[in-house]
Order: sequence, then C-alpha cells, then structure tokens
Amino acid sequence: MKQAASEIPPKRVRNHVVQVLDLLEDLWRNERNPPRLGHDDPLEGLILTVLSQNTNDKNRDRAYARLRDAFPEWEEALNDPAGLAEAIKPAGLSLIKSGRIANILEKVRESFGEISLHALRTWEPARVVEFLRSFAGVGPKTIACVLLFDLEIPAFPVDTHIARFTRRMKWASEKTRPEDMSAFYEAIVPKQRFLGAHVNIIHHGRGLCSARSPKCASCPIRNICPAAGQFI
Repeated sequence: MKQAASEIPPKRVRNHVVQVLDLLEDLWRNERNPPRLGHDDPLEGLILTVLSQNTNDKNRDRAYARLRDAFPEWEEALNDPAGLAEAIKPAGLSLIKSGRIANILEKVRESFGEISLHALRTWEPARVVEFLRSFAGVGPKTIACVLLFDLEIPAFPVDTHIARFTRRMKWASEKTRPEDMSAFYEAIVPKQRFLGAHVNIIHHGRGLCSARSPKCASCPIRNICPAAGQFI
C-alpha cells in the first residue's frame, strides 16, 4: 500500500523514525544479521500466517507441525476436512482456519495445476497482491508477510507488537488501521531496511516494549519515546 506524495510524513517525523530504527538496530541487529524467515514454497508461509491469526507464534508453530505430520502432502489435507481441523486445533478457531486453508489449497490447485505457489516468484508484485487478496481470510498483514518473507518483495507487515509500538511512538493514533501503519513505514523506511527493521520492532515489543509493564528504564530509546513517561 502506497501513500500519495502529499501524504508522506514531514521531515521531522521521518527523522524521528529513522533515529528510532537506528537505535533499535544497535540493540537487536536484525538488519546486520537478517533472519531467514522465508520458505522453499511461498504456500508454506501463507498457511503459517493464516494459522497465526488471533494466536501466538508458539501455538501457530505447534499447529503447523501437527498439520504437516498428519498431511505430508497438501492433497491429503484437502481429502480430509475433519482431520485438517483437528490437526490445527492448537492455533484456535480450527473450523474457520481449516476452511480457509482448504479454500487456499483448492484454488491454488485450480490456478496452477499443482498445490504450490512457486510460480508467484515470476509474477509482478501487483499481480501477486491481487491474487492473494482473492482468498477469504487473507488480509493486508498476511499478504505483506508473504511478500516480504517468502517472495523478497518489499513490504512492511504490521502485527500486534508493531501496532502497539507505532502508537506509543505517536506515529499513529489508536484508531489508525494496521494497513495504514504499513503505508506509513513504507513511505519512510528505505526498502532494504524493511525486513530488519520489522523484526527489530517485534523483538523490541517482546523484549522491552511489552503490552503490560514495559521495561522503559532499560530501553535505549526512552529519552525520545513519547510514551516512556507513562511507564517509568
């Protein structure tokens, strides 16, 4: 999602964002040492992100491991809807998510003649986004994750940690939608920093800037964080 030129944040905000991201990089170093978050087949990343909705990473990973143990081939999952729902129970909302996953698998097979998304690597980004949007339950965050992690297409996903951090930094209001936060970052942050900056903010949200009782006294950005005074 792109911002119009007239909507690009003013220089003062841009400088603040860059300053904060530089400090987070000094602390977490995911730009210098980019994590490998992609998958051999982008379909794996898509299914994982669907499983991650409304749950944590631990439950998501348990559900995905159970899913692949039960169904080493995606065709097998399509032939056993009840087994698919049972396998992904740790991720919660298993009936809803299993329906979404089955729909994805079926449509992928219809589109490519196989249950694989390798072909997306040859597509233009706009076409990829349009295709992913066609799936029920696949929204801006899921699409951005697949783009960034699995297809190496610049995007800035916004999860709960990044949304909380963005609001605390006063770069967005409580009513700002995550997709608009994505557009905000994409308008400011250089594309080559997207992956590392994204992961740095997540690590910061988990390690220091937690939802409850954030560790502001140990935070390297406390002196330039508008929210720090609320918690120290």
